[in-house]
Amino acid sequence: MLARARTSGRLAATAAAVLLALPALAACSGDDTPAEEGESPEKVLAEASATLAETSGVDVTLSTDALPDGVTGITRAVGTVTSAPAFDGSITVVFAGQTVDVPVIAVDDTVYAQLPFTPGWNEVNPKEYGAPDPSGLVGEDGFAGLLELTESPEAGESVRGGSDNSEVLTTYSGTVPGDAMDAVIPSSSGDSFDVEWQITDEGELRSATLTGVFYPQADPMTYTVEFAGYGTEKDITAP
Repeated sequence: MLARARTSGRLAATAAAVLLALPALAACSGDDTPAEEGESPEKVLAEASATLAETSGVDVTLSTDALPDGVTGITRAVGTVTSAPAFDGSITVVFAGQTVDVPVIAVDDTVYAQLPFTPGWNEVNPKEYGAPDPSGLVGEDGFAGLLELTESPEAGESVRGGSDNSEVLTTYSGTVPGDAMDAVIPSSSGDSFDVEWQITDEGELRSATLTGVFYPQADPMTYTVEFAGYGTEKDITAP
């Protein structure tokens, strides 16, 4: 009986020691949780920037529902941007009250367009139409640069998306300085722009929402940009 009592006492003491240790273990585990939950928004944006800048090519779609009244500018751009850098696609502009779809090729720092009522391809200055040189849209002077210039980024919700809902997409919001936005929209005149980046768990920028004053003396508006087909390879040459 005495042996049983001693054994029971040791078991009780051991159980008590384990129970007393649990809060400390839980506290240690809790301290590690923030690091385990994921990377900082700044690091995620930097990695997405590098992925975009280093891809061989990507399909880009930039659009807005409407321009402010009386504005000459871009309503849509669709095409492939490569690391050459080069672009092959089309840009839709509103010019003198008319909406025009213009096929565009940009390569070797020159932009060529098939202008309405003008035969063949012509060299153009896209800034005259409120459009950028589209070959630079994804590089350090384009969206890759804007990602790293995002100020006070905050992580938002994560959702399923992409093909067959196979991707996890997380939104990161912040602002970018106005003097950086003119690489995307040359007429940008706001001091800062609100941005939302949607990034996959693989570090690819999937979409961007940009809001601010893109045209002088006009109301704020929003452009959305979608990115797909990372790793596309396309040989784009001057027409």
